[in-house]
Amino acid sequence: MLGALLGKDKMFYEMFEKAADNTSNAANLLHGFFNKFASKEPCFEDEANKIKDLEHLGDQITHQTIEMLNRTFVTPLDREDIYLLVTKLDDVLDLMDGAASRIQLYKIQEITPEAIKFAEVLKKAGEILKHSITSMRNIKDYKEIVKHCIEIHTLENEGDKLLQEAMMNLFEKEKDDPIKVIKWKEIYQDLESATDRCEDVANIIEGIVLKYA
Repeated sequence: MLGALLGKDKMFYEMFEKAADNTSNAANLLHGFFNKFASKEPCFEDEANKIKDLEHLGDQITHQTIEMLNRTFVTPLDREDIYLLVTKLDDVLDLMDGAASRIQLYKIQEITPEAIKFAEVLKKAGEILKHSITSMRNIKDYKEIVKHCIEIHTLENEGDKLLQEAMMNLFEKEKDDPIKVIKWKEIYQDLESATDRCEDVANIIEGIVLKYA
C-alpha cells in the first residue's frame, strides 16, 4: 500500500514537471516567433503553429492530472493546490497561444519592440517556473524556491510597466488607425495577462512550499 501511495506521489510531480516544461517550451517558441518575425526570417510562422501544438498538449496534461486527482484517495499535496497549479500553468499557455494566434489572425505585418520585450519576460518566467516546480520534489530547499518566486513577482511588475509603455506608444503612433490600435491592444493584453498568470503560479508554489517545508 505504501509503495502504491509513493508511486502516486511521484506521478503527480511528473505531471507538474511536464506541464512546466511544456509551458517553458512554448515561451521559448513565442520568443523565437517574435524575433524571427522582426528579422523577416522565412517560415517564422512555424513557431506559432508549434505553440498551438504545445497548447493542445497542455490541455491533455491538465486533463490527465485532474483525472488522476479525481481517482486518487491520498494526494501528496492539497487537492486545491494541485488543481490550481496545473490549471494556472495551462492559463499561461493559453494566453501565449492567444497572442501568437491573434498575430496570425489579424495579419500583423510588423512586430513591435514592446511585444519582443514581453516575449523575453515570458521566456525568463517560464524558465524560472520550470526550475521552481522541479525543485518542489525536495521542499527542504524551500528558501531557494521562494527566492525564485520573488523573481517571478519582479517579472510580473516588469510586465505591468511594459503594458503601460506599449499602450502609450500605440496610442501615440497609431492614433489615426483605430483598427490597428484595437488589434495590438488585445495582443498586449494577452501577453500581460500571461505574466499575471505566471505570478499566480509562483504564488501557488510559494504557498505549497511554505505549507510543507
